[in-house]
Amino acid sequence: MLNKRTTQRFSPKTRILFSYLAMLLGAFSIAVSFNLFLLPNRIASGGVSGISIILNTLTQIPPAYTQWALNIPLFIAGVLVLGKQFGIKTAVGSIVLPLFVLLTQHWTPPTQDPLLAALYGGLGVGLGLGLVFRGRGSTGGLDVAAQIIHRVMGIRLGLAVAAMDGLVILSAGLFISAENALYALIGLFATSKTIDIIQSGFQTSKAAFIISKHPDRVSDTILHELDRGLTRLQGVGGYTGDDRPVLLTVVGQNEVVRLKLLVRDADPEAFVIITDAAEVLGEGFHDDRDKL
Repeated sequence: MLNKRTTQRFSPKTRILFSYLAMLLGAFSIAVSFNLFLLPNRIASGGVSGISIILNTLTQIPPAYTQWALNIPLFIAGVLVLGKQFGIKTAVGSIVLPLFVLLTQHWTPPTQDPLLAALYGGLGVGLGLGLVFRGRGSTGGLDVAAQIIHRVMGIRLGLAVAAMDGLVILSAGLFISAENALYALIGLFATSKTIDIIQSGFQTSKAAFIISKHPDRVSDTILHELDRGLTRLQGVGGYTGDDRPVLLTVVGQNEVVRLKLLVRDADPEAFVIITDAAEVLGEGFHDDRDKL
């Protein structure tokens, strides 16, 4: 009998096909959001797309050409500095995204309200980037530059990415307007939150740490009444120095109330800590290992 964790729903070729479809769909979503919301309202919320908006404002150069002019050299530099593992998907993203921007540049913007544009543009870009990342791809751009800086100078990658986006938004404040830079920050925030949702999903789980004088009774209740697994951790009382088992279990958001009631019935004096679990992989929970 095959182990459930080693079986795959899709063949390798199908998974590769789905990954490229996710990349293309994601790039299309980014391009549409760029042309419908960000570009018409001059919201340069970081990245090469933000640079292309600034240059378009100053020189009228079509954004797609600026994006190609920056993406392709950055990709070549990435291959030279980061190695061949940098991947063909980054090359595809670096070329296809500006192409979609060029093809959708004449679409009519639905709003001239910069706040709505920042929010919906950020959502659309976040959706697109989330799909690209789910396809294990990249759109290139300043993320490549950040990786090069990280490799050469040793600066943390997250800090390098934030610094690059910050410079673009600061430039937007100088060359477009301070108000547009503020809207760009809103768009960047919407993008980051949407990426998190696409990556982790809407379903949230809770991790519960339970310290009880009756761990066996609480364990049996969770295992048989709630039908959830748990792990016993070794703990020591800070005041007494006595051994004190700590029970760790993960439940869905809709099971939290029942968990608290069951633990209270098993041991009214139990100490319970419930915290958010951003993502849970494994039996009984969401699992990405058989997906793209």
